[in-house]
Amino acid sequence: MNTLNKNKSERQFTIGIVLLVIGMLFILRNFGLLIPFWVLSWHTVMLAIGLLIGYKRNFKPGGWVLLTMIGGIFTLKDIVSFDMTAYTGALVLIGLGLYMIFKPKHEHHFCGFDHKKGKLDFDDLKDQGK
Repeated sequence: MNTLNKNKSERQFTIGIVLLVIGMLFILRNFGLLIPFWVLSWHTVMLAIGLLIGYKRNFKPGGWVLLTMIGGIFTLKDIVSFDMTAYTGALVLIGLGLYMIFKPKHEHHFCGFDHKKGKLDFDDLKDQGK
């Protein structure tokens, strides 16, 4: 029960920090500070959420990778001055290839019974037959 309250308080703290930062960016922009338009766009928010989820899960493979890739590609399109539409497909394929190469290797057990099987020792069977 205590860990549930701890996780809830950590989540509330993180959401509070994110809302505080977004509110400060809005107020600074209203005061006349030049904040680039892409900082408060949907794709930058998607990138930030993807990285936050990845951080919470110790960057283990999961859905956060897709959020980060989509947000990163669209944010990079806004930051960089040249047209990246010709390179987007290639960058996605390169990213997926790197993910497939470096993802952790897991052993898959059929219904969880593979690891319980013992090895047969035929020498014991010969000794019993004598």
